[in-house]
Amino acid sequence: MTHVLEAGLELIDNNNPNELPKVRGYNIINGKLTTSSDGATFISNNPANLSDELGEFPLSTRDDVHDAIAAARSALEGWAATPAPTRGQIIGNMGRLLMENKDDLVRLQAREIGKTVKECGGEIQEAIDTCLFFQSEGRRLYGQTVNSELPDKELFTYRRPLGVCGIINACNFPSAVPFWKMIPAIICGNTCVWKSPQDSPLLSYALARVMHQAGLPDGVINLVHGKGSGAGQYIVDAVDEGLINKISFTGSTEVGKAIGEVCGRNLVSCSLELGGKNPLVVMPTADIDNAVAGAYWGGFGTAGQRCTSLGNLILHKDIYDEFMDKFMAKVKTTRIGDSLKHDDVLYGSMLSEKYAVDFLKGIDMVEADGATKLWGQGRITSDNSPENFQGTPEDGVFMWPHVYSGVTEDMKCFHEEVFGPAVTVVKADDFDHALHLANASPYGLSSAIYTNDRLEAYRFKTGIKAGMTGINNSTTGAEAHLPFGGVKGSGNGTRESGIWVIEAYSYWHAVNDELSGKLQLAQMDVDEIEMVEAEVDFSILS
Repeated sequence: MTHVLEAGLELIDNNNPNELPKVRGYNIINGKLTTSSDGATFISNNPANLSDELGEFPLSTRDDVHDAIAAARSALEGWAATPAPTRGQIIGNMGRLLMENKDDLVRLQAREIGKTVKECGGEIQEAIDTCLFFQSEGRRLYGQTVNSELPDKELFTYRRPLGVCGIINACNFPSAVPFWKMIPAIICGNTCVWKSPQDSPLLSYALARVMHQAGLPDGVINLVHGKGSGAGQYIVDAVDEGLINKISFTGSTEVGKAIGEVCGRNLVSCSLELGGKNPLVVMPTADIDNAVAGAYWGGFGTAGQRCTSLGNLILHKDIYDEFMDKFMAKVKTTRIGDSLKHDDVLYGSMLSEKYAVDFLKGIDMVEADGATKLWGQGRITSDNSPENFQGTPEDGVFMWPHVYSGVTEDMKCFHEEVFGPAVTVVKADDFDHALHLANASPYGLSSAIYTNDRLEAYRFKTGIKAGMTGINNSTTGAEAHLPFGGVKGSGNGTRESGIWVIEAYSYWHAVNDELSGKLQLAQMDVDEIEMVEAEVDFSILS
């Protein structure tokens, strides 16, 4: 087996229409390039140009995953013993290498998942920011010195790594999210087995190579490719086998609940970042143009394929007509297409054919509920294309933007996530009704309100049941130093990003250092201080 740092990119003969290469990809286990134990592979295709094959990758077996886990377990002791500032230096090197290769990685990501170049640029920058932020955390993994209630005794607390972390992320944010997970994991001294998203294996392969180029020791991060039902499931199964100490998962609520059950019965920590049906409320005092811009971006950025995408657009009845006139005018002029070929498109393709199929099922659900379709005709084809579509629809997997009005709380589509470019519109009678509607979903990831009434803003941010809230801002958006995550059906309370994520990848170790040379018993050998009550009548003073 060849070491990852001793090999360049291995190219395969191809007939790609854009004359870009097809890569032979590998798992990276203990720093070595490996294939699947049974030789099985799969192809990564460009969803905006389906005839473009980016690479061929191992379809990892259970044995492959176990090899990766064994490598992570073997590397754990040495990595945990590495001084945290040194671990931080390696992470800082990752950030600088990402900066050096940013333009190429951005275009690679856009090619592999169909997101716009602009959005991919922002996402790679988020990965860079995460590295630079956590580089300095290597010098701040603070414990505390705690005063004892007994003499000649010192008490300390330390952060300790959990062990081997299984990392499973979705393909809609294939660079930012794995860095959100793995960078805090390794700064705390953990090692990782990373299962790449099936729809973005080449980008994952490139990012893993960057990590090793930064000076990461072999076995600290091990990359395996494959299906969620294959390699992903094998990682989760390893919790039952006592081989994995932590699972961090981004994906559907259904799968997250199943992972939570496995981790729960094994008393293993899990971080679950799941789905959302994110509400955006617009009140009469709002700047309507600003609110329209926020709702439009929240609903259709990334073709609506964000866990934080706008779900229910909740409009106060007094501004409903004005808002909808302006909103629909923007929707009807939406530019859609492959951003690698066309400038100024709002969104590109669906992430894959599978995401397209699931989205169309969601649209069927909305229409079966009886919601009124204002715009949208399913999949874009040459015979079924909006005015501002750019390119040839049949080249990729593209969808119309969809808007449905007349949605009410008793409809299934009010509560269920539709992962794609679709917004459901709900009318509210007043602020209390709007807040009720915003909380009525089983999800609690992101939320937003547009209002210039300070009391309304205050009541919304204190009354909403969500992990994140925007005031006069959209439902989407994250920064490397701000906690990200949800409540209710959107997650189990753990957070990505910022200093708060350290809690998810470490445990507190309390140390009791007895210096007296004798046994001292807390709560029992403590000196008692007696109160003496003086016979003074203070009432005469008042």
